[in-house]
Amino acid sequence: MASNISQQPTYRSAAEETWRVFRIMSEFVEGFDIMSHVGPAVSIFGSARTQPDTPIYDQARDLARQLSERGFSIITGGGPGVMEAANRGAADAKAASIGLNIALPHEQVPNSYQNIKLDFHYFFVRKVMFVKYALAFVCLPGGFGTMDEFFEALTLIQTQKVPPMKVVLIGVDFWKPLVDWMRGTLLEKYATISPGDLNLFMLTDDTLAAVDAVHEHFRSAPWLATHPTTAQELAQPASQRITAEGTLYGTRPGSAHFDFRPDYP
Repeated sequence: MASNISQQPTYRSAAEETWRVFRIMSEFVEGFDIMSHVGPAVSIFGSARTQPDTPIYDQARDLARQLSERGFSIITGGGPGVMEAANRGAADAKAASIGLNIALPHEQVPNSYQNIKLDFHYFFVRKVMFVKYALAFVCLPGGFGTMDEFFEALTLIQTQKVPPMKVVLIGVDFWKPLVDWMRGTLLEKYATISPGDLNLFMLTDDTLAAVDAVHEHFRSAPWLATHPTTAQELAQPASQRITAEGTLYGTRPGSAHFDFRPDYP
């Protein structure tokens, strides 16, 4: 069947694509400039559809307030639902309440509890900010976006591309079927993960237990509170240095068939 050319995607010129790079760069620059001042932070995820005066909303608000009272900044996606609740909890404690808002085809209304607000066009730039400036991810019940952030965090930790990060799932009734599937299908039936991979996150209904776990993780890793000087960083082996996007450098892929130049950029 002949293709209908009118239904084909519109391809942009090389000049347009080149200028797009500057738009991407501007989002990184603004994000780095603002987020570098937030101090130790926790990224909180959950559904934008969660309504106020529901148990999950109240739980997210209480969680964020308790974390803020321990000295942590709170990072959310800036929207309604669980994001609003978490920003509200941070605002209750008069702490840094950060919203990383995203431009969507259907308008997302930023919640009114952000006291630090950034707007992003690109999801991937926004996701760098979630990871680079957080020492922990806390996921409450949510949809595809929450699942995306949860599994991205696990991937980065599993592959050792980020320093150890505390990942907490709150809501046993919501998350346990997924955890059971991971154990029964990924681990036991298909062996696509290792047994230790199921220890990369914590599952609980107790917000205080979650706060204590994040706080203990921070206290046990004092390097999380400091940024090394250039001299200190250069003194480390390259594989242990942190890149600009907050992930660890690694060893370049090797090959038995190709001799890669050691100075290849």
